[in-house]
Amino acid sequence: MISRSGIDTPDHRGRTGLDQAGRGLDRNPDIRVRDIELTSQGWHVLRRTTFDYRRRDGRWETQQRETYDRGNGAVVLPYDTERGCVLLTRQFRYPAYVNDHPDGMLIEAAAGLLDADDPPAAIRRESAEELGVTLGPLTHVLDAYMSPGSVTERLHFFAAPYTPADRTGTGGGLEEDGEDIEVLELPFAQALAMTRDGRITDGKTILLLQWAALDGPFAPTSDR
Repeated sequence: MISRSGIDTPDHRGRTGLDQAGRGLDRNPDIRVRDIELTSQGWHVLRRTTFDYRRRDGRWETQQRETYDRGNGAVVLPYDTERGCVLLTRQFRYPAYVNDHPDGMLIEAAAGLLDADDPPAAIRRESAEELGVTLGPLTHVLDAYMSPGSVTERLHFFAAPYTPADRTGTGGGLEEDGEDIEVLELPFAQALAMTRDGRITDGKTILLLQWAALDGPFAPTSDR
């Protein structure tokens, strides 16, 4: 029998059984998974799944979908209400650059994959690495699938207060991971305006800034 990397034998990340995700799912009686094929298994995993789907009129049909599995992640908006500021990042994003962004340099809320951590621990780790900040108490804002048509990732959204004294490091990310992250401390009003004029185009960041304005730390007192 020929061994298959990531299936029968460990791949470069020590993973096996990558073709098993989705097999045995029975939470939806209108979905029957038939076959799962690995089409790419670099740092993350691309799968092509064949399944039977029962339409609303009762007819069954066979469909195929490709899913990109990069794990789940967490994102945070650190805020300082006394000074009216938020902490964001700027970094190069090739997928945006190749899809019409002028220079690929996106302004974003700090985020990262969970890896082996729970969401609060992961976002505290990412905040220290990317922003150089030690976060105060975390507020869980919501969880969301950001691109459910093709990407499996569920993103956990947080916000947290900070003060100048909490900026205990330089941030910038991990050079060994290829990160070169600029830390931006912006007036909240300016950051919110940047979502309207196109200077901030990252979805998770727009969502957190809108939440902060409507229901979060910068919402009008009468609306809280």
